[in-house]
Amino acid sequence: MSTQLGTMEELPQSYRDAMAAASVGPLWPQMRNALPHGAPKPVTRSHLWSYAMLRPLVIEAGELTPVEKAERRVLFLADPGRGPGTMQATSTIYAGLQLLKPGETAPAHKHTPSAARIVVEGEGAYTVVDGEKLPMVAGDVILTPTGCWHDHGHSGTAPVIWLDALDLPLFMFLEGSYAVESPLQAPRNRPDTSEVEYATAGLAPRRNRSKRPDAAFPMMRYPWARTEAALRQMAAHHGGEAVELDYINPETGEHALHVLGFTALMLRPGETLKPALNSASALFHVVQGSGVSTVNGAVHHWSAKDTFSAPVFADIEHHNPNDAPAFLIRVHDTPLQEKLGYYEERALS
Repeated sequence: MSTQLGTMEELPQSYRDAMAAASVGPLWPQMRNALPHGAPKPVTRSHLWSYAMLRPLVIEAGELTPVEKAERRVLFLADPGRGPGTMQATSTIYAGLQLLKPGETAPAHKHTPSAARIVVEGEGAYTVVDGEKLPMVAGDVILTPTGCWHDHGHSGTAPVIWLDALDLPLFMFLEGSYAVESPLQAPRNRPDTSEVEYATAGLAPRRNRSKRPDAAFPMMRYPWARTEAALRQMAAHHGGEAVELDYINPETGEHALHVLGFTALMLRPGETLKPALNSASALFHVVQGSGVSTVNGAVHHWSAKDTFSAPVFADIEHHNPNDAPAFLIRVHDTPLQEKLGYYEERALS
């Protein structure tokens, strides 16, 4: 049986003034906001960020502001449920499109939030993470985890743009967000571990386990070419099941980062997917193809390089009406929720 809770207006003004002076407040008028019955009531509103609309703004930012004045030249995605200027795409995910022009570099820094870069367009740029030089190719996912030095440069001839995804909102809420600056790193003269040590799924270098190196983030780059090939191979043998692959730590099998997870999704030609309701918020970035997704009744017609959001427990349906497959990368906060012990899925009604 539900109970009608009292309101602030029912309390005498003198009592409200006394509480304010004592820096306390009554829980009962806000109980249903803090603990709604049955399911959360997210502020996040599903939105589609059209790359065709954003790209000219990103390019113009490069003309208006030199990289020396910006350090990281980024246009962040603002959740319309929270209003303009909000550095959140969902409750836990910050995302932004970053531009690097030919010949530009950005100094190294490290910070408490963890990040990943999903390369959107261009070639010739690279990211250096703790001395490891990582080429940036469209569709690649490149990690810049918490506490790791990272900088970047561009030796190509055309602009390179990537989508940054960070757990920044969480660290801002914890009042634990900060960065430390440094000059450019000297990269090691060898290919990155995705090409040398972890080029084949299921295989890792043999090591004396008693002398095993820190395996928190052994692989920083997940090449898209291999991801797409694995999705296509999986689709050929999985019948009507959803074709999805998680990005994982190749040494431990855990999620690639502590807070944010990354999942590659292939939609077959003509396929419709309706995933279970779940407690994770998410961003979907389109690597290739086009289609339509309905999120809590909002209809998003998307194409390559677009990004759209989904709040917690969103009712989602993806449809690919085309004769070619579509490929998306889902960024989500499942790893955080699993660590907190409350990740949840609910059957569709």
